[in-house]
Amino acid sequence: MHKVYPFLILIILFSSCRKEKVSFIPTPYTIVIPSHFPQMNIPDDNPMTKEGVDLGRHLFYETKLSGDESMSCASCHKIGSGFADNVAVPVGIDGIAGTRNSMPIFNMGWDEFFTWDGRQSSLEAQILEPVPNPIEMHLEWKEAVNRLQLDVAYRNKFFRAFGEEGIDSIKVAKAIGQFIRTIVSGSSTFDVMYKYENGLSLSNSENQVLENIEAETWAGYDLFKSLNGADCFHCHNGPLMRVKKFSNNGLDATFNDEGRALVTGNDLDLGKFKVPSLRNLSSTGPYMHDGRFNTLEEVIEHYSSGIQMNPTLDPMIEFGGEGGVQLDALEKEWLKQFLLALNDTIYINNPNFKDPFN
Repeated sequence: MHKVYPFLILIILFSSCRKEKVSFIPTPYTIVIPSHFPQMNIPDDNPMTKEGVDLGRHLFYETKLSGDESMSCASCHKIGSGFADNVAVPVGIDGIAGTRNSMPIFNMGWDEFFTWDGRQSSLEAQILEPVPNPIEMHLEWKEAVNRLQLDVAYRNKFFRAFGEEGIDSIKVAKAIGQFIRTIVSGSSTFDVMYKYENGLSLSNSENQVLENIEAETWAGYDLFKSLNGADCFHCHNGPLMRVKKFSNNGLDATFNDEGRALVTGNDLDLGKFKVPSLRNLSSTGPYMHDGRFNTLEEVIEHYSSGIQMNPTLDPMIEFGGEGGVQLDALEKEWLKQFLLALNDTIYINNPNFKDPFN
């Protein structure tokens, strides 16, 4: 018995010194959604948390996720450019140019398919693509995770964001997805027009905006919605200013990029691409899937007189056989003025979206 007692004492001492497993419950985060927007569907497996959004913001600007540590998500999605790139096609770390324009990032929490050809059905799945892509960030996920694991600050952030130890690519994508869902754009002059038109209540500041909207802007809006005017509303309507579909908008008679057909294998999808939102056009050019148009004037002229007939042309482009809707100079100016009313400068100046490392 005398030999047993010291052994028991050692066990008790060891048990009392053993470090208990620490746990943490992330703090729920509620996205501020404009009153005239639909509710956002948050994935059940990636609930919004303050810690997750903070981690995602850091990862969005993190250059460790590229092979030579020179590029981050923000390299092709710049906040000052409406989270777009302002070049026709992006160039990766190895100097290789892509083939499609970088889509701007805002209101993505309402999207149901991603990239120009819609090959991904979730935001998280899309986020996983650029890091290992050899013409983008060109870094295997295993190495990217190893780099993050070596950083004590990131280990702590991941623990707080997910309530458990460990880092992997899925958690990276989930955190960035949470941050991106907070990037909401809904404070343009158009939003005041939309709310007024639909009988929704306006704040005092919105009423002031309403009083200063010029007649030409309203005329442009009327043209935008008119079947015999610019006829834009079939693909761009509602508070999000886009319809959830793929469309061939008559850019080419034959296709260098087959678009949605590359995903579906269906010839009926040749030349079709995701319909983008028309918000923030002043800051998000160049335009179209290949960035071929540098100005809004070029875009308007395309729909007015540049439509190319082809077998899969969207049937909603009713004047395709005439080359377009044939707007006159004054109508083009009114339409442009309305499109500029879709600019939202508030969200790109939101400090919660800016680089946390600066």
